[in-house]
This record gives sequence, C-alpha cells and structure tokens, in this order.
Amino acid sequence: MITKEAPAAAPAPTPAVPEAPRPDRKRPAWDEVPRWQIYLPLGIYLVFTLIPFYWILLFALRPTGSTSLVPWPMTTEHFEKVWTDRGFGTYFTNSVYVGLATLVMTTLVALAGGYALARFDFRIKRGFMLALLCSQFVPGALLLVPLFEIFAELQMINSLGSVIIAETVFQLPLSIILISNFIKNVPYSLEEAAWVDGCGRFRAFRIVVLPLLRPGLIAVGSFAFVHSWNHFLFALMFLNNQSKQTIPVGLNSLMSADSVDLGALAAGGIVAAVPVVIVFAFIQKWLITGFSAGAVKG
Repeated sequence: MITKEAPAAAPAPTPAVPEAPRPDRKRPAWDEVPRWQIYLPLGIYLVFTLIPFYWILLFALRPTGSTSLVPWPMTTEHFEKVWTDRGFGTYFTNSVYVGLATLVMTTLVALAGGYALARFDFRIKRGFMLALLCSQFVPGALLLVPLFEIFAELQMINSLGSVIIAETVFQLPLSIILISNFIKNVPYSLEEAAWVDGCGRFRAFRIVVLPLLRPGLIAVGSFAFVHSWNHFLFALMFLNNQSKQTIPVGLNSLMSADSVDLGALAAGGIVAAVPVVIVFAFIQKWLITGFSAGAVKG
C-alpha cells in the first residue's frame, strides 16, 4: 500500500526585532534650565531699570550741596520748594482735572463710536476705519496750528477746556478701534436674547454688554489718562497763564538757560510719576485681562 507523506510544515517566521530607538536631541524643558540663566539677565535688566529711579530719589531726598551717594540724612526741602514756591500744587490739581476729564470724554465717545463700528454696517465703514488708522500716523505737532485757530475763534485759549478737547481728539482714533474690537468679542446672541426679553437696544447694551467691557474700558481709559497727564505740547501752546499750566510744563519751568535746580527737578519728577505708578498698580489685573482675553467671559 502506497502512502503519501504529509507535506512538511513551513517554518514559522522569526519575529522582527524592533530597532533600538535613536536618541532624539530634545531641547531642555523650561524647568530644566539652570536658574542662573533666567535670573541673571532679569537681574541685569532690573539694575539698569532701577538706577535712574534711585538717582532721582537721591537728588530729591539729600540736602542741597551734598555729594553723598546715600540719601542720608533725608530732607523734604525740595518737595516743599516745588509744591509751594514753584506752584506744583496748582499744577498737580490742573493735571488731575485734565486727566480725569480726558478719560471720561474719551471713554464715552469711543464707546459710542466703537459700538457703531462693531454692530452696524454702512457704506463708508471701511473708509472710516482706514481714516482712523491713518490718523495714527499724524504727529500731534501738525495739529497745533488748526487747533489753535479753532480755539482762538471760540475764545478758549488759556483754558483747560482747550487742552481737554485736544487730548480727547488725539486719543479718540485708537480708542475707538480698541473698543470696537472688544465689542466684537461679545457674542451678538446675548443682545438678541435681551431684546426677546423686552429690553431696548440701549438697555440691552447697558445691562448685558457694558459689564463685559470693563477690562477694555479700563485699558482705554488708563491710556487716555496717562497720555494726557504726561503730554507737554498742547498744554504749552494753549495755556499762557501760570495758574492754568500742568505738571509737564511746570517741570520745564524748573530748567533755565543758566542753571538747573537738580533737587527741585527730581522732586517734581517724583510728584509727576507717583500718581501714574499708583494708578497702574491698582488696575494692572484689568489691563492684563483686557489685552489678553478681550471682553469675552464664559
């Protein structure tokens, strides 16, 4: 009897040996960077930033004629001199009035203009936006002659109102653009829901949209206040009476062609800088929120 042999089984395939992973050259993580590589540049930058402030404090607090590098014994004679003898008390009051009035006017007008650009469509919308952007390239010095002629016709020369209007006009283009971007980030459906509930457009804006714009309004208002506080040109050209001048013009009056009172100038600089520093210290969280997340809240 003839039998057939069973075919030989095929050899089992040998399992593939996985290749060894190639070492990848990865950049070190932030936590793995040595601390000195982070703190050393920051420390150098901090030193170069604080040296001018220390120098101002040194001249403002040390006695007249002293050459010490340490303000000891301290004196307040320079602050008393600029506040009373040089009229910085009046300059400070005028600057606060101009800054707050510019803040309010810029914020209100920019809020109305920004809402119109964000929520309405009209034929000259793009042209108007282009005009606002182009106006940012015009220096303030070019506005002096036309503004001076207008204020002279209105008999507003040597009035704080002229400076307030000029500062507001100068701040409005950028403020309107910023506010319109903040309003665009607010969902339109929120206003529509308020309309369905019976609110008019103005009431819906006041109840629903306006609270969400708080970071943007603080950002725009703070820039308007700081710019008007530090601006020198408009106050110099439109104000002739010393009792109407602001702090930047008062600082300029401390310097003459023959001599400069460094102690009084340093004290006046501190008087001018401290309010701005205090304002930014209180509103910094709102500024960060406004610039990073707009006005959107979930």
